[in-house]
This record gives sequence, structure tokens and C-alpha cells, in this order.
Amino acid sequence: MIVTFLGTGTSQGVPVIACECEVCTSTDTRDKRLRTSVMLEGEGKVIVIDSGPDFRYQMLRAGVKHLDAILFTHEHKDHIAGLDDIRAFNYRQKNAIDVYADERVQKALKQEFSYIFHEFKYPGIPELKLHTIGLEPFDIGKIHFTPIEVMHYKLPVLGFRIKDFTYITDAKTVSEQEKEKIKGSKILVINALQFDSHISHFTFDEAMAFAEEMAAETTYFTHISHRLGRHQDISKRLPANIKLAYDGLKLEF
Repeated sequence: MIVTFLGTGTSQGVPVIACECEVCTSTDTRDKRLRTSVMLEGEGKVIVIDSGPDFRYQMLRAGVKHLDAILFTHEHKDHIAGLDDIRAFNYRQKNAIDVYADERVQKALKQEFSYIFHEFKYPGIPELKLHTIGLEPFDIGKIHFTPIEVMHYKLPVLGFRIKDFTYITDAKTVSEQEKEKIKGSKILVINALQFDSHISHFTFDEAMAFAEEMAAETTYFTHISHRLGRHQDISKRLPANIKLAYDGLKLEF
């Protein structure tokens, strides 16, 4: 399996007007972070986890020609806003795209993209097939997914374990029961928003502590605010087994 980080950034802490901080003005491409998303390729499938506002550009930038499915972690706008742009894959592939989400997220999708679900199908609208998931393991083709529930303040969010790879975003707390699903992962991806306290996201120190507790061979931080700092500066503060992810990073597991 190959995982590509399509985006490692976040809407959190990003100002509406142009920012002139050291991250936003950096010439290091690793500091150019689109909204958080990853793509999985293997067993004849191409699967994206979350389609945020940057989804269209992420697909173009990565040269993606085919898409089989989208999984959603939760319904916040920075994770679902790009769903409309699956229409290009509908047109190219001549089929609907499989979408996997829990019932709460599906309800949000139907509110946000009501025109997709109208009985009258306007020509050219996105075509998708909804699949309901929860905390029970499920398969997409030959790929086995184990959902992991984490808490984004008071909102349950789904992470996913695929073989020895675990992907979690927007976590603030994780129950002992759900931690058991993570333990033994060789690669762990978790959010690390910023240094300062935050009500619904791991801070840098909280992410470091969680990484140490889970003891994966390698942990990657994602969902990174510009408030965390530049890639080269933060990387100097990390032990060898913990790294900052960046847009375009590819891993194989």
C-alpha cells in the first residue's frame, strides 16, 4: 500500500487576510500546507480520506486519474467541502463514486450538498453511492479498515487503521478502548495543531505524549497550523522516530 499526504494543514489559525508570518512567507515547499487529506493506493483501489476545500487542486497536483472511494472522518467543512469535485471522476469513469461515512456525517452531507440527493437528478451533478460505517471493521475491495473513534472536543471523529498504518486527525482525547486498536501500528499519523492550548485538537506536547504512549515505529504529525512554525525548525525538536508530514510525502506499508 502507498499513502500520499495530499494535505497536512488546517483552517484553524489561518487568517482571512494575507499572512506575513514566517511560515506563510517561507520558500520551503514543506511549509505550503493544504487542508488535511491522504490518499491510499493498493489492491487495485484508489481511496481518499476526506475531501476538504482544496480537494480539486490536490487531485490535480497529485496527477490522480482514477478514484474509487472517499472516506470521511467527520463533517466539518475543512474535511467535506470539496465533495462536489468528484464530478470529474464521474465523467471520466462513467460511474458513481463510493462514499463511506457514518450516519451523522451522511446527514451533514445531505444538508450541505442537498442538490446531489434530490430525486430529480440535474445533469452533471456529482454521482455517489453512500455506504454507512460505524465502529465495526469493513472492507473496500481487499483493503480492510478498522475504524477508531477519537474525540474532537465533544464530537466523535473516525480514524482508520489499515494493516500496520493508523491515520487519525482532529483528536483531542482517545479512550483506552480505542487506544488498543492503535497499539502495534508501525506507522501512526496524528494531528499536532500548535503549541498553545486548544479545546479540540492535540497540541504539540499532547501529540508528542500520545506518540510516545502508542510507541509506533514512526509517527507523523499532520493537521498542522501555521502557528506551529516552520518545518525545518520543528523537525529539529523531534526525535528520530517522530516526523512532520508534508504535502506530497509518500509512504509505503
